[in-house]
Amino acid sequence: MRSLLTLALLAVLANVAFADEIKRRPGEDEIKVVALTRKDPVVYEKDIEPILLNKCSVCHSGNVKEGRFDVSSYEEMIKGGKHGKSVEAGKSEQSLLYKLARKMQKPFMPPRSEEPLTPQELATIKLWIDQGAKPPTGMREKTKVIVQQPSADVHPVRGVAISPDKTLVIAARGNQIHVYDAKEGKYLRSLIDPKLVGVDGKPIKAAHISLVESLAYSPDGKTIASGSFQEVTLWDAASGAVKQKLTGFSERVVALAYSKDGKYLATGGGAPTEDGEIKLFEGATGKLVVDIKNGHSDTVFGVCFSPDGTKLATCGADKFVKTFEVPSGKFIKAFEGHTHHVLGVGWKNDGKMLASGGADNVVKIWDFEKGEQVRTINNAHTKQVTMLVFVGTTTQFATCSGDKQVRFWNVDNGGNTRNLQGNNDFLYALAVSSDGTLAAVGGEEGVVRLYNATNGQVLKTLQPPEVK
Repeated sequence: MRSLLTLALLAVLANVAFADEIKRRPGEDEIKVVALTRKDPVVYEKDIEPILLNKCSVCHSGNVKEGRFDVSSYEEMIKGGKHGKSVEAGKSEQSLLYKLARKMQKPFMPPRSEEPLTPQELATIKLWIDQGAKPPTGMREKTKVIVQQPSADVHPVRGVAISPDKTLVIAARGNQIHVYDAKEGKYLRSLIDPKLVGVDGKPIKAAHISLVESLAYSPDGKTIASGSFQEVTLWDAASGAVKQKLTGFSERVVALAYSKDGKYLATGGGAPTEDGEIKLFEGATGKLVVDIKNGHSDTVFGVCFSPDGTKLATCGADKFVKTFEVPSGKFIKAFEGHTHHVLGVGWKNDGKMLASGGADNVVKIWDFEKGEQVRTINNAHTKQVTMLVFVGTTTQFATCSGDKQVRFWNVDNGGNTRNLQGNNDFLYALAVSSDGTLAAVGGEEGVVRLYNATNGQVLKTLQPPEVK
């Protein structure tokens, strides 16, 4: 009799636990799931994607993907990251996305320093997974993205640049831009926009509200350009003051490049799976020269001017390298052959050849005049090639990768000439001085290493300013 009473009591407790969706225990962060009173199915682009954009995209899209997890598209999100597959269709309780977002399992997502999902948002994700985690049904509804500043814990280096005279190095971490003395490796200052305010109306001490996605020095060294969500800021390099804001972008600006003479500034970006965004501005005035429509069918990750400034090369998530006339923006030709996102592109010093690298781990060399592939450097890196830059007027170009390596190549024969060692995590950002003697590299680790690029010696390690 006693055993029957015990079983009955356990059954009641089990039902209560099931109904309450496991109440939060003292000291834990677990989010309680509420019941949804809806009869219509959950639609990915209407109900799930806005949650991911507002709560997850800061750390899991664009050039930086914490934990190798990318929410920029349904296909990438479903694949998951380094912790495994994110979603088990029909099984929310077994899905990593649900467990991390509910804070049942570490690493919590978002981290403690970020605003967590609401119980309603979590319940929506749970229901979507239990209904089969169905893909988008059609055209994405445009949603208003509320831009919030990233957590102080977001410190990967997404951009680096070296001043033309090699005296300064700038690094983008989160929404901050840090300036260093290149010779001593000392932190000098941060670039701060005094007019920045958050959604709560409070001042934000940063360069941008959202992540700084790209950096570039003007050839005369007088201007620093920084790209972020829907804007580019032009800074006075000497004083650190804001000179001008360039707006009118639909999404993140993840690529910036000045023409050799400084006459033009090109930008690349755009929303994932939508038309890539390519714009050309006057370098001196910031006036829009041309907005190249339908240049790519997905995010543009790289832009680079030909040495004579008459052409612009671009590359993107649509796996293409393309070239356009400057300043008209007229399409010239496309180069097809990569099997994944193309993340970097550059011109040889004579303008006759191009090199590109991408998420397929390869580097390809192209003959511009013939519009043909010259060679493929298979397994140039063991992980995606995140950036590619040519070294001044030489035949050398450099690449960095998720495999922690920086490698230099000869464009004429595809030979690997030297490597830079000593990085401890995924690399995103690379800059090389025009004379090829100084290289700056950064990534997931959060530091920037300065190298003597001729012999591979680490000269300085540039820490975030709060690190002593």
